[in-house]
Amino acid sequence: MTSNDSVITSVPTRLLIGGEWVDATGGATFEVTNPANDEVLASIADATPADGERALAAAAGAQAEWRATEPRKRGEILRSAFELLTERADDFARLMTLEMGKALPEAKGEVAYGAEFFRWFSEEAVRIHGRYAEAPAGNTRLITMKGPVGPTLMITPWNFPLAMGTRKIGPAIAAGCTMVVKPAAETPLTMLALAALLEEVGLPKGVLNVVTTTDSGGVCEPIIKDSRLRKLTFTGSTAVGKKLVAQAADQLLRVSMELGGNAPFIVFGDADLDAAVDGAMLAKMRNIGEACTSANRFLVHSAVAEEFAEKLAARMGAMKVGDGTQEGVEVGPLITEKARTGVHELVEDAVSAGAQAVVGGAIPEGPGHFYPPTVLVDVPATARVLREEIFGPVAPITTFDSEEEAIASANDTEYGLVAYVFSKTHARVLRVSEALEFGMVGLNTGIVSNPAAPFGGVKHSGFGREGGFEGIEEYLETKYVGSAL
Repeated sequence: MTSNDSVITSVPTRLLIGGEWVDATGGATFEVTNPANDEVLASIADATPADGERALAAAAGAQAEWRATEPRKRGEILRSAFELLTERADDFARLMTLEMGKALPEAKGEVAYGAEFFRWFSEEAVRIHGRYAEAPAGNTRLITMKGPVGPTLMITPWNFPLAMGTRKIGPAIAAGCTMVVKPAAETPLTMLALAALLEEVGLPKGVLNVVTTTDSGGVCEPIIKDSRLRKLTFTGSTAVGKKLVAQAADQLLRVSMELGGNAPFIVFGDADLDAAVDGAMLAKMRNIGEACTSANRFLVHSAVAEEFAEKLAARMGAMKVGDGTQEGVEVGPLITEKARTGVHELVEDAVSAGAQAVVGGAIPEGPGHFYPPTVLVDVPATARVLREEIFGPVAPITTFDSEEEAIASANDTEYGLVAYVFSKTHARVLRVSEALEFGMVGLNTGIVSNPAAPFGGVKHSGFGREGGFEGIEEYLETKYVGSAL
């Protein structure tokens, strides 16, 4: 088995700019720590705005040649990256667990999921096409062409350090776009390791540039406002996303945003309760609840609410909490102490308003940012936990009595990323799916994410889609040519 130390020491700790691993201007570094024990894992380069400018210059300089690279070659680079990433799955999983906290089995699942974006888009690279048509008047031929948008800034989050990168990098490589990637300061090591892997499989210099920094705004804003940049893609909070969209307006950038969520998990009275609990475990506890797709509000028909709560509490309460690298651990630490405090404040607010914690609800003693799986019942409608994104292992349960009430409650949020519905009635799940104001709906399943499907939301959850046939369109421009006969 690979040791923690060997995984860490194999990761580059400098910036990748123009195909060279370089120190930050001035030589500044910052520490990456393990959320399970606060131990320092590595010190890595802390980029300055000047480094961001150098990275963009490298991406812009490589764009013309990369655009001209044949689609088959771009696809084969992605396929090779998929194969090598799959081969090294254990190392990447351990690296993610060390810097982010998720348990090793969860991390291995992310490697498989993240690698699949490379395989999917390796196959899409050769399927980019336009169309040829006769104009209605008959005297002109209408030709549409597809081409890469151009240099792209990618800002990725800490919660899925690999997959949130591959689902942006994959379509960009397939489409022929060059990139500057700015990973989250909490979890930069996985992206650095991924960049080294792409370099190893033959991605040309300057196509992918990586800047790690603790000054995200200072480094990214000048890049966003530079005329050489043509696209911005961001996964993260709605508050930050709004600021980035405003900055992108200066250059009228192509923008795709995957932002916050407040996912309802609706259980109707005719649902298979065991299947619903299985789905709830996936939708709530995937990634320790630190996911934008995490079930945030459990809306359960009053006739089955008590039984559902008991079964869910039994399952969540039995989960082993601890260091994600240890055997049998299912729930690792939250990313920071601030994150844990925020989750606990939501629980305390709900309890003070009348909710009851069936299981969990207390901060454990000892090192690390651990929080126990928690189930809340009798949660009042005014509780913050129902309005705000929890981003932790807390399941608040409320009840409803009619289909109309369930739909109204589910839609009563500014967010619109994903919703989950459990019912045995075919007509009902179709009606409810159509009525829900969300970009994605999971029917009798607790997982909707799939590289072959378009991932994304509506309302304050953002716009644009990642994955599926639609995912590559975010990195392509359409050119129309009218040819007279």
